[in-house]
Amino acid sequence: MSEVSKSRENALPIRPISDSSRLSEGDSATGYAQELKRTLTFKDLVVFGLITMLPIAPTQVYASASIASGGMAPLVYLVGVVAMIFTAMSYASMSKEFPIAGSAYSFVQRGMNPHIGFLTGWIIIMDYLIIPGMLIAFSNLWLSAALPGVPNGLMILVFTLIITIVNARGISLTRWASYLFLICQLGLIAIFVLCALKYVLIDGNGMGHFSIAPFYQPGKIDLQLIATAASIAVLGFIGFDSISTLSEETRNPTRTVGRSVVASLALIGMLFLMQSYMASLAHPEYGDLDPGMGYFDIMREVGGDGLYYAFIVVGVVSVGIANALTVQSAISRVIFSMSRDKMLPFSGFLAKVHPKFKTPANATLFVGAVSILVALFLSLDFLARLVNFGAMTTYMLLNLAVVTHFFFRKKQRSGFDAFRYLISPLIGFSVIAFIWSGFDSKTLYIGFAWLAIGVVYGFVKSKGYKEVPPVLGDV
Repeated sequence: MSEVSKSRENALPIRPISDSSRLSEGDSATGYAQELKRTLTFKDLVVFGLITMLPIAPTQVYASASIASGGMAPLVYLVGVVAMIFTAMSYASMSKEFPIAGSAYSFVQRGMNPHIGFLTGWIIIMDYLIIPGMLIAFSNLWLSAALPGVPNGLMILVFTLIITIVNARGISLTRWASYLFLICQLGLIAIFVLCALKYVLIDGNGMGHFSIAPFYQPGKIDLQLIATAASIAVLGFIGFDSISTLSEETRNPTRTVGRSVVASLALIGMLFLMQSYMASLAHPEYGDLDPGMGYFDIMREVGGDGLYYAFIVVGVVSVGIANALTVQSAISRVIFSMSRDKMLPFSGFLAKVHPKFKTPANATLFVGAVSILVALFLSLDFLARLVNFGAMTTYMLLNLAVVTHFFFRKKQRSGFDAFRYLISPLIGFSVIAFIWSGFDSKTLYIGFAWLAIGVVYGFVKSKGYKEVPPVLGDV
């Protein structure tokens, strides 16, 4: 029996779809008809992941992370990379086993328990549904610093319309927009690094030399401090898992999706470490950084007004359009997947696929409408709390699903399997739990309140947690 056949035999039981449904090779194993258009390659997914995590993400939280960690922002990002790389390996394992658009919702649903899977999806909705609006709000803040006369509501509406139209028209258009924005960001990062090297090593400013201080300062390392700072910095890593939402639009997803998840996370980790390290060398006095604009101020120090305004312009466009574009694409597919299982209100509307563009257009329009409301009426601090709680909780559940499905249910325990399906996900779970412990009480109150609503809704929807989505059959 082939490895793929064994995987299908041990997966949760599914009900076959009607013979009239048109299936591409391998899709019958998921229980769903192939409705979305398969066009994406490994390179496309890596670019999608990089854009979703945003190569210039330190512009958002570097200053806050530096202040919270006592000037050791690079150490915080390193903790984040370690945490996420093990979790990325878990996503790789599950995306190979279940090449479905729902990401962690589908993985936990099929790998652990359908009802826990629903709650995972509920948490993801809190997380990713508000991220596009939060990103647009960030862009609006930065744009106001450069052009104070621009009406806030107008820019929010313009950004939202752009990303919603592009996503509704098709993943191919989203793909080419991602390539364009990635090139712009990488070019700007290269310019910053060169300017910072000159500023520090040649001009003798900042620390004046390479130093280990941004990673380690004797007597200042405190686990709770690092956990708190890491809970801020991981905002930049959120999104690598969005690659798995594109499984049903990817060629050969069982091979491609997992590899691209790990590759994109490794690349973004190196970019974050490089940027935060150079910023720390250029401006070691972390205490005087402005939490919102501190990173941009460092750009002005090392490269003058030209680099400062270039970062603002590229930051506004990259975050408000490119980053929001890919995140909206991801959450639209999670909502589509949950609605396809009839697990959300208005599932019939949200599960519709556009007949021409083969995209979850209705779910995309819904996310666009929510993004406008989020950007207009909710504070960035409040949004960041929700996003971090949602992402970290989802990642912990995903790691546990890997252990449950592979190590206990399928009993894959020999040789390297013991590391891949037990030790690695437990390390990922533990590091994420460590970061999770850094959340303040307000974040926990808000997060658990949302989770409680999901528990009640799930109880009612499943008639006391007895019914499961039809595609899973009797679990």
